[in-house]
Amino acid sequence: MDNNTGNFGGHNNFDNYGNQGSNDFNRKHGFEAFKGGKSFNFSNYKGSLKFLAIIITAVVIISIVSNLFFFTVDEREQVVVKQFNEVVKIIVDGDIDEVKNAIASNPQLSGQLSNAKIDNRKGLHFKIPFLQNVEYFTSMLMTFDGSVREVITKDQKKLVLDNYAVWKIINPALFAMSVGNETEANKRLDDIIYSKINEEVGKVEAHVVISDKNYVANMLQAVVQDANEHIKKFGMEVVDVRIKRTDLPEENYNNIFNRMKTEREKAAKTYRSEGQEEAQKIRSEADREATIIEANAYKEAERIKGEGDAEAARIYAEAYNKDPEFYAFWRSLQAYKKTLKENATIVIDKDSEFVKFLYGE
Repeated sequence: MDNNTGNFGGHNNFDNYGNQGSNDFNRKHGFEAFKGGKSFNFSNYKGSLKFLAIIITAVVIISIVSNLFFFTVDEREQVVVKQFNEVVKIIVDGDIDEVKNAIASNPQLSGQLSNAKIDNRKGLHFKIPFLQNVEYFTSMLMTFDGSVREVITKDQKKLVLDNYAVWKIINPALFAMSVGNETEANKRLDDIIYSKINEEVGKVEAHVVISDKNYVANMLQAVVQDANEHIKKFGMEVVDVRIKRTDLPEENYNNIFNRMKTEREKAAKTYRSEGQEEAQKIRSEADREATIIEANAYKEAERIKGEGDAEAARIYAEAYNKDPEFYAFWRSLQAYKKTLKENATIVIDKDSEFVKFLYGE
């Protein structure tokens, strides 16, 4: 007993004994003390890891098994199931009867697809693992951008057309067996569509293709119908064909510009010639009418003048008969008025009748 503390063996020995017992307990039960008083159970942790590993393994096994025995088809997909390279099942997006008719219209492939099951249900489907493989094809619309090519119109003019087409797969089995992929399908479309467009453009003149929208719309509709007749056997359908750009070849620009310039100059010359001719006709007609008006006016003036002279002569005659001397005087005054101007000098015989009134005779 410690005299200072009153404890047996001292408090230090007792604390050491307690700590030693605690450490033995932790090692026995899988605990390890951490700073701050926290502890971790390794036995429970190992059990959790085993359980998690079992779950992950089960999920992987289920996923592998489901992929081996099942496949899914969504609304945007179509499927061809093959067994030993033979088509045994077709899942399509459209009507089953239409697909069957399309297969029957292709005698080269109809025999190979005679035993294929056709379905249009989407969702989960069964397959035989390792024996059957699944090929997916889209049921969405696809766009084919055609190559820029030259066409020749009825008036032997070259045009450059840039077109595109919208198409889709309606029978994935025919598509897979005849075309195979989108690249090859676009090549087929390019040849078929260009051939028909070139044929239709060759029926009309260049200005119709450039400016007549109604004809172009009808022409493209005919191109769609013709293309579908050719590609139906490939399990494809063209929905629409449009022309993005209509242009002239680069080498034709100067020739066409010069020809248009010549035509416009010729037309302008014709219009000027016709205008000058019409102007000359108008001037001639105006001159003729002016001459007639002047002649009639002169005639009328002469008539009036003659009537005035006659009236004046009559008046003069009456005046002369009434007073001959006054008349002679008045006539002399008129003669003086015209002859005797300001600062005028004349030499006249004083015995002349002209000056007798000047001298008051």
